[in-house]
Amino acid sequence: MKKGKVYLVGAGPGDPGLLTLKGQACIRQADVVVYDYLAAPALLAHASPDTEMIYVGKKGGDHTLSQEGINRLIVEKAAQGLVVARLKGGDPFIYGRGGEEAEELIAAGIAYEVVPGVTSAVAAPAYAGIPLTHRDYTSTLAFVTGHEDPTKESSQINWAALAAGIGTIVFFMGVKNLPHITAKLISHGMATDTPVALVRWGTTNRQRTVTGTLSTIVGIAREAGIKAPAIIVVGRVVELRERLRWFEDRPLLGRNIVVTRARAQASDLVAQLSELGANCLEYPTIQVEAEADTAPLDRALDRLKDYDWLVFTSVNGVKYFFQRLFARGDDVRALHHMRTAVIGPVTAERLRGFGLRSDIMPESYRAESVVAAFRNETMTGRRVLLPRAADARAVLPVELGKLGAEVDEVVIYRARQVTDGAERLVDDLRNGRVDLVTFTSSSTARNFRSMLPDAEVDQLMAQVRVASIGPVTSETAESLGMPVDITAVEYTIPGLCQAIQMLYARSGS
Repeated sequence: MKKGKVYLVGAGPGDPGLLTLKGQACIRQADVVVYDYLAAPALLAHASPDTEMIYVGKKGGDHTLSQEGINRLIVEKAAQGLVVARLKGGDPFIYGRGGEEAEELIAAGIAYEVVPGVTSAVAAPAYAGIPLTHRDYTSTLAFVTGHEDPTKESSQINWAALAAGIGTIVFFMGVKNLPHITAKLISHGMATDTPVALVRWGTTNRQRTVTGTLSTIVGIAREAGIKAPAIIVVGRVVELRERLRWFEDRPLLGRNIVVTRARAQASDLVAQLSELGANCLEYPTIQVEAEADTAPLDRALDRLKDYDWLVFTSVNGVKYFFQRLFARGDDVRALHHMRTAVIGPVTAERLRGFGLRSDIMPESYRAESVVAAFRNETMTGRRVLLPRAADARAVLPVELGKLGAEVDEVVIYRARQVTDGAERLVDDLRNGRVDLVTFTSSSTARNFRSMLPDAEVDQLMAQVRVASIGPVTSETAESLGMPVDITAVEYTIPGLCQAIQMLYARSGS
């Protein structure tokens, strides 16, 4: 029988990029993933589609499952011969109760491993520009629970030693007890002007930091509405934040931006927006699929020698054209006599990946510009193969035909509407959790609009800005009653991201 095993995996402080490589491997091989409130949801994407996902989150007294219940759960699953990845926010052995879970596994005779994680005590201050040690400030450091019951008759914390002998103190889970913590440190001799920082949702795009002193931080935190989860840093190193801060200065920090692009193609947009500080809400409205009927493309591939030009208007066109070409047992040598044209640099780059350089790429990345570029070519009597999407605009084949070309337009892929996330999307819009929506094609705009209740569209979109990748997409969005706040000058993903930055810079917010 297959033997079960449990991996106690530190999921890191919130930034999915801080998960260790070993932690990622454990998630990938797991039959069951047991995760808590502080484990970033993006980490679950590393798991197999067949993996069982069990949420056991605990926050502020709201426990989906007690610690004893969690212990029983992981033992039971492993006893069934399953591999269990127990994802714990931060590090499992630093206020993560991983030691208790390990003891239960030993008692049950279950094999286990501990995979350390990046603890929020180190990561959150680092992302706030606060080094916990510095040769000019302090060489001593302490991690302390801020969750101790202040009404207890005696404390397990040596407040006198902390106040007098430690240069930097980091408190976990201490926001609720902040008045008690500051009072204890002051009463045991720590100077009232000692700098203090609170870092909420550290390392995530929701990060927010406030600073003050022991005597002022309680009022500052209350006025700022700082709640859990947050790390408290006490010590002179907090002074370095003004010089060393980097993460919170990103232009889109804290902006909640909806990405409507197909999930398989959203990664570049999500990555670039996240790098700028945005919190991306992925609500794919389309799914790109190869055309089921391959007969028209097969007929064109059978007579490739008859074509003079091969024109691609998207990376999907390149992808599905070569996918079918190779499936038939052919390769790029079949295209040796043809010239190629592409609509933009991303499509050109994808084509280069197959060893072909594009002969035409217009300065402006739209069908009209491709037509303009062809006006410098002799097209009378030339045969053009145009593999593209279903329901694509007719501009290109019509205008090339006017130039004298014979155009064979072949549908090789189509965008299918996706509505799986409609309910969650509407809920986010109703509750003001969306700042901006991005549209990367007319189909994303149309499908997004269809996910919204007709009677609520104006209300749902009243406070939401819209950014579009190009004028054709903007036209579509506007025609659907969704005013576009900004359209990219360069019709690419980097161009769209630049436009969004300009939008917020222009508004001064």
